[in-house]
Amino acid sequence: MTDLEAMSRAIRLAWRGYPAPNPRVGCVLVRDGNVIGEGWHEAAGQPHAEVMALANGDAKGSTAYVTLAPCNHHGRTPPCSEALIAAGVSRVVVAVEDPNPSAAGGIERLRAAGIRVDVGIAAEQAAEQNERFLTAMRLKRTFVTVKVAMSLDGRIALPSGDSKWITGPAARREGHRLRAEMGAVLVGRGTLLADNPHLTARIPGVVNAPTRVVLDPRHDLPRNLNVFNDEAPTVVFSEGRYSPQDLTAMLFSVGHTGLLVEGGAGMIGSFLQSDVVDALEVFVAPKLLGHGRGWLDAPLLSRLEEPAQWRLRSTRRRGEDVQLSYRRRR
Repeated sequence: MTDLEAMSRAIRLAWRGYPAPNPRVGCVLVRDGNVIGEGWHEAAGQPHAEVMALANGDAKGSTAYVTLAPCNHHGRTPPCSEALIAAGVSRVVVAVEDPNPSAAGGIERLRAAGIRVDVGIAAEQAAEQNERFLTAMRLKRTFVTVKVAMSLDGRIALPSGDSKWITGPAARREGHRLRAEMGAVLVGRGTLLADNPHLTARIPGVVNAPTRVVLDPRHDLPRNLNVFNDEAPTVVFSEGRYSPQDLTAMLFSVGHTGLLVEGGAGMIGSFLQSDVVDALEVFVAPKLLGHGRGWLDAPLLSRLEEPAQWRLRSTRRRGEDVQLSYRRRR
């Protein structure tokens, strides 16, 4: 098994589970060309990928392939660097270094213990997988994904406000996955009052429910709304008005690395105008409403000659709907 093959396997493993706000991490242990252990980080507060892989048995003399540099601090779990040293691994291959200052130092600790460490195998794929975490660490704010479910003619609701359901079950399941992936979800006041959403991630495998973020500057949102039930944690911002920059920085300061923005044209427009949106996940249903509410109403482009602001990463079918995934050009 080559280094690339082993790291690719670790990256695939890292997609299991929903570890937000932590990064996705996969680990594969190889000795004499054979996989002797593997693991992934299932959820925040649960064992890290390296510990899961080491639990499978004797790892002495093996090579550990890890998608993100092993942590070197006592958080909710002990340092993974120390676990690898104690297990007697002879080499560690890392895809991407960890930019989190509180967890950094694992590579240096391993080398100080006489373990060979190589960095950079499948780095691009591993970095893309952890874009939420890596971007948040770099910008000191949450990674922001805007999610839109619309008709072919760009409508998110009928004039009456009715929006259930524009997209089908497969697209809605992916929306729940995005909530779990980001770890926090925000909608506007109008959506809360009109739709009374639960904002939960009702899919298998979610251990930690995403945090629901509520803006209530008027202090008058009814407390019997579903976002205030005990199905998931809820954070309420109710002291004045918050800019998207301030909000994402504050959420990051209390431990959140991702935020999924759902809701109406006003909230989406304010986030786009503030230039804090990193990803667009657009779900298009094969329906024509003809009239109704559009998903965006904000001045974002002054001349059509300006360069494209977004690049298309992928297109996927979700039942009868289509998911278009875009990333901000920066």
